[in-house]
Amino acid sequence: MKAVIMAGGFGTRLHPLSINLPKPMVPIFNRPIMLHIVDLLKRHGITELIMLLYHQPETIRHFFGDGSEFGVSITYVTPLDDFGTAGAVRAAAKHLDERFMIISGDLLTDFDLSKALNFHEQKQAQATLALTPVADPLQFGVVITDNEGRITKFLEKPDWGEVFSDTINTGIYILEPEVLDLIPEGENRDWSKDIFPTMLANDAPLFGCTLQGYWADIGHTDAYLAASRDLCSGKFKVEITEKADKNKGLYLGEEAGVIDPQRAKFSGTVLIGDNSRILGRASLKNTVIGRNCVIEDDVELNDCVLWDSVFVKAGAKLDGAIIGSSVKIGKGATLKPGTVIGDHSTIGKHAQLNANVKVWPNKIIEADSIVTGNLIWGEVWRKSLFEGALVKGLTNIELTPEFVAKLGAAYGSTLPKGAYILSGRDAFRASRMLKRSFVGGLMSAGINVRDVKRLPVPILRYKLTTFGEVGGVHFRQSDHDASVTEIVFFDEQGHEISSNSTKAIERIFFKENFRRVHFSEPGTISELPNISNYYCEGFLRALDKDLISASRPRVVVDLNHSPAADVLPGLLNKLGCEVIELNSHVDETQLPPSSEEIIARLDQLGRIIVTLQATAGFMIGPSGERAIYLDDLGVPLSEVETIALFTILEEPEKSGQIVLPIAAPESIERMAAERGIATEWTKGDGRSLGMAAQKNNTIMAADMERRLSFPRFQPHFDGMFSIAHLLELLSRQKRSISSACSRLKLDSYLSLQLPCSWEQKGGVMRLMNEAAADLQTTFIDGVKVNLEQGWVLVVPDPYRPLVHLRAEAKTRQQAEALLNEYRIKVETWQKELQNK
Repeated sequence: MKAVIMAGGFGTRLHPLSINLPKPMVPIFNRPIMLHIVDLLKRHGITELIMLLYHQPETIRHFFGDGSEFGVSITYVTPLDDFGTAGAVRAAAKHLDERFMIISGDLLTDFDLSKALNFHEQKQAQATLALTPVADPLQFGVVITDNEGRITKFLEKPDWGEVFSDTINTGIYILEPEVLDLIPEGENRDWSKDIFPTMLANDAPLFGCTLQGYWADIGHTDAYLAASRDLCSGKFKVEITEKADKNKGLYLGEEAGVIDPQRAKFSGTVLIGDNSRILGRASLKNTVIGRNCVIEDDVELNDCVLWDSVFVKAGAKLDGAIIGSSVKIGKGATLKPGTVIGDHSTIGKHAQLNANVKVWPNKIIEADSIVTGNLIWGEVWRKSLFEGALVKGLTNIELTPEFVAKLGAAYGSTLPKGAYILSGRDAFRASRMLKRSFVGGLMSAGINVRDVKRLPVPILRYKLTTFGEVGGVHFRQSDHDASVTEIVFFDEQGHEISSNSTKAIERIFFKENFRRVHFSEPGTISELPNISNYYCEGFLRALDKDLISASRPRVVVDLNHSPAADVLPGLLNKLGCEVIELNSHVDETQLPPSSEEIIARLDQLGRIIVTLQATAGFMIGPSGERAIYLDDLGVPLSEVETIALFTILEEPEKSGQIVLPIAAPESIERMAAERGIATEWTKGDGRSLGMAAQKNNTIMAADMERRLSFPRFQPHFDGMFSIAHLLELLSRQKRSISSACSRLKLDSYLSLQLPCSWEQKGGVMRLMNEAAADLQTTFIDGVKVNLEQGWVLVVPDPYRPLVHLRAEAKTRQQAEALLNEYRIKVETWQKELQNK
């Protein structure tokens, strides 16, 4: 007799376990599920097998071959399309000229198949379905039979009102070959939905044979883990290739070893696959370990399944977890019940994965992370939500509406109930979508929202400098990657929120300890329709309108399809400027320009400046915080030239100062000193620069990304005001940008970044500090070393596995030599740390 094994399903409900393996090849007790089915068929004398393949067929073919290794003969059939359960069998009709059995390749059962065969013969049935009673029949097809076993009714996945029996269809059928004539060739047909109901309607001899025993449909990860528990408890038995150890319940594969058997603890049933090692005081209970695994000292594994080549570092604790192949579990990591980790993923040290979290293959969970949700599309689950004051991620993949709603609830839970915040966004649809979800989370925590809708960031921050709100958020697409959304958080003064605030939000987010207000107390949404007018009034008051108007500057502005287009041209017109606008239509479908597009648009902007003999040109950033400046010759200024230009044009004030990040060139400090302006050095993050800019004597603050602030108007970065203020300075000094730039006395300034793992960053900075012990050093942000020929700064990136190097010297050759010297040092230190 022949048997058809259905092995073509996609196994989507079993993801992430079945992403790299077809579902029938998922291992149970270190052997593929389908191999247990082959063993069952062989025990009942069925050795001629036809395997119906479709999804990843080569994996099954490679493992089973012609079947001789397993004592059976195998014929493979791969239908050309997904023809359904019956249509796929019809594709194998030429091999089925006698009575045959159909069985699923992803079942676990010990049914007496011979009993079903005898029943079929006695009843002279055309089709016999193997039936069995189950506790919860709702997820299966219920079958009702009469006293003779003849099927009288099918109920496909009924609700409780339709349940007249707990006897279900197990997916095991015995058929006569003429049944195949009911299936049209090359068409999609299902046994339960199409063929058996047709036979029932035609009063064909269709019977059900009730079988007792173990039966489990491994349809999802919970069922997979439950089946493993059943095997460990002895509820069901399969062939075990590992050899029984003298310790009861312990089975060891070839070359498998327990390095310290006196200290290791085993309880229940434990299988350890070939060439796997258990080190030190590991504790294992009811656990299956695949081949080539390493379990280090003090690891606890309870009710777990580990596939091949898994490395579990010391002190990790796994409870009810399923771990795919080639996964690395970091030191002290905690995986709670129901956790599933896909192949080739890495779990960082001391990471915590909450119950029922699923991680898809090839993912990275950073050290010390708390993972509360599934990681499917993104590459990395970071231990922190925030990068400074912003949360960012791939739109609708990492930052989904449900994720952002939780983030809004977490943020709202840190604020006083009934407080008000501002919420704004850029022009893109994705920002609007996510902002609306975020606002829902805020309202659930009792926070009132003043929605300023589409608005440049400087206007939102300007409003926060007044009163009435305890904070604000702005949603925008990243300047660097159009597929990434950034959510920026501000405090009640318009500064980027502090690290204490971000940690408070993260604690609530990861613990899901949200404040849920009474149903009568959710927050409200209101609008601030005149917020731009308020900003414009202050903007114009802070400038010498008559001075600018008298010089009649002609400017070309690329507005980048941004919300600044609603505000900036009108302001410049009121200052007496002749404005030529480019890309001024605010378009919610227009993505931020790529780096190549920016270069092309700057080239076009430069040519227009020259043709029109314009005073200057500007490209405003999408959020309005930064701008790229072009001189009257159409040449764009670099980040360093931008800061230097404003420095030499600013009018000295008594005890006045500029605020710069420690990474900025010291030659700018010298130029400021020549004009009687002091320099305050600080960290390079936006909050540090903004806080320093609040001091009464600050003229200007700048970062290294063309963001400038002028506290005479507001202490926050504002690309729109920076443009107008530059025109004011040029008008006062009656100079062009190109002539002013010719006076810049800049030294050679270079930078580079090096890969550096998180684990090595601290060691690299320690060695840098030790190497600079006898040199003049500054520790404001990283380690800055002043040398005779110049200076070099080494600073670890706070959000990426990188180290940044910056150097300045009189000549380019000297700067390159400095940079190369410390590049070699850092790379040498990394090798030393790796070898320890």
